[in-house]
Amino acid sequence: MGILLLALAVGLSAAACGRSQPPKLAPAADTLRQLPAGPVIGAHDLYGSYGWYGIPYAAPPVGDLRWRAPRPAAGWSTVRQSTKRGAPCMQFPSPFGGVPGKRGRPTGSEDCLVLDIWTPPLSTNELEQGTRLPVMVWIHGGGNTIGSTQLYNGGHLATAHRLVVIAVQYRLGPFGWFRHPALRSTAAEELDASGNYGLLDLIAALQWVQRNIAAFGGDPGNVTIFGESAGGTNVFALLLSPLAHGLFHRAIVQSGGLRFSSPERGEDPTEPHSSARVIADWLGRAATSGQLESVERAHEDLPNLAARLRQIPASELLSLYEPQDSGMIRMPLLFRDGVVLPREEAIVLLEQGRYHQVPVILGTNRDEMKLFFSQVPDLVRWRLWLFPRIRDVRLYELFSEYASKMWKATGADEPAERMRLVQGPSVFVYRFDWDELPRRFGVDLGMLLGAAHGFEIPFVFGHFDLGRASGLLFTRENEPGRIALSQAMMSYWAEFAWHGNPARGRERQLPLWLAWDEAEPDSAKFIIFDTQDGGGIRMASDVVRRLELLDRVEQDPRFQSQSERCSLYWLLTEFGRGLSVEEYRRRGCSEPLERVRR
Repeated sequence: MGILLLALAVGLSAAACGRSQPPKLAPAADTLRQLPAGPVIGAHDLYGSYGWYGIPYAAPPVGDLRWRAPRPAAGWSTVRQSTKRGAPCMQFPSPFGGVPGKRGRPTGSEDCLVLDIWTPPLSTNELEQGTRLPVMVWIHGGGNTIGSTQLYNGGHLATAHRLVVIAVQYRLGPFGWFRHPALRSTAAEELDASGNYGLLDLIAALQWVQRNIAAFGGDPGNVTIFGESAGGTNVFALLLSPLAHGLFHRAIVQSGGLRFSSPERGEDPTEPHSSARVIADWLGRAATSGQLESVERAHEDLPNLAARLRQIPASELLSLYEPQDSGMIRMPLLFRDGVVLPREEAIVLLEQGRYHQVPVILGTNRDEMKLFFSQVPDLVRWRLWLFPRIRDVRLYELFSEYASKMWKATGADEPAERMRLVQGPSVFVYRFDWDELPRRFGVDLGMLLGAAHGFEIPFVFGHFDLGRASGLLFTRENEPGRIALSQAMMSYWAEFAWHGNPARGRERQLPLWLAWDEAEPDSAKFIIFDTQDGGGIRMASDVVRRLELLDRVEQDPRFQSQSERCSLYWLLTEFGRGLSVEEYRRRGCSEPLERVRR
């Protein structure tokens, strides 16, 4: 990863949510709250908010509780000081996840099922009178293998629009998604056998909200779940999970998707990174080193194998996987197990109305894939790990355009079309276009990154203080438009949380955000978020669909050869963006990514 992008990643993460190492907070007497599990005390935080950190919502999933559905957390009798962030869940260090450490060396803890809460400064009198504010529950991204609540600070959103904002941690990687016959052989209930432990954690957190949030002035009858990237995909999963019924009342998907795995793929020994493959490799190593007498006997004695697997040190278990430069790992996730998630494909369930039909916002960023393509050596060359040079601007822009539109098609437009036909005019869609980035080290960041993946997060949270990294993205020149756009987006998100319709924002003064309209092909479909210099906030109608995009690639004269088209198809396949390996081959492509150096 180039040093410039590394700094941008660290900075963007901090911007999204507050500094990764906030100043030490002192307990504040007026934040004392009585919960069923025991009393908690928080602190005065940024933007005049009250904050509580590291509150457990489930028992630590360690020892025999590894790879089981979350169990209730133990209570406490003395006042619990909730002024310090909880440990991140087990993962590889990554600037994108905001968890420091030596590259490739596992970090974090299995004891990580905690949440953080921010509220406006509510008085005891307000609480006693039954103040009930909308609740927004944030689910962080990171490919479901990295990430932490330590990055996020919901104080500005909470105080600006009188909301209760919560950020939740959940099990990641093989701790959160893992299926194997050995685990099913010792499952106490069908949830323990599902493999969807990370998703079950999120459901447990929402159940905790229902039981506890009134003590913080929140309304358990008005809960909005929102998340970005993998967090957005998890929001989709909660919309589809029958176990989440009644736990939330609105949903926001920021750059999410509908890519779930079959249980069979999760256990297929020929599938790279499946549990069967990983366990087989581990058993092979144990046999070679003399720690295991027979691999065959280990596979036959499933209860004993399950016990052995639960005894593997967490860092050793994670080390069975190879991290990418981003710290993320590849593995099957979000299993359509028939219990936590239905067996059918997600898009079919949306068409049939077999999901929680609550008001929804779906959206993507115009240049989603530039964040990832800027790290593809065939597209961008990094000199001295600092100075990126786009090898072929035409291809870089062309590939980014189609891949980002594919994200819009599969993560926003196509789901919106299905949901709108089922639930009526309560589906809202956006595209984030802000790209007023400066030049740094002779690099035009507007071209290299543009409105890239994750760049909307600081606008939603209203926090741009990156410390020393601030100037990398956010300058005095782009400040007026940036702040105005952020205030608008915060207002829309808050109004949606209050009433299920973003409309004209909380102050009723913004451009009207219309619901997705099915009446006419050219009618308003989604809102564009940009500054006045970029065209302003406005409705648009150019819908994109997966198959139509693929057909457009075949007809687009900007491609100069079939090998260039195959290069794009390979990128779509490699990054899981709307093209399967089978489709790649059916389009006449058989070789891996073509070299596009110029």
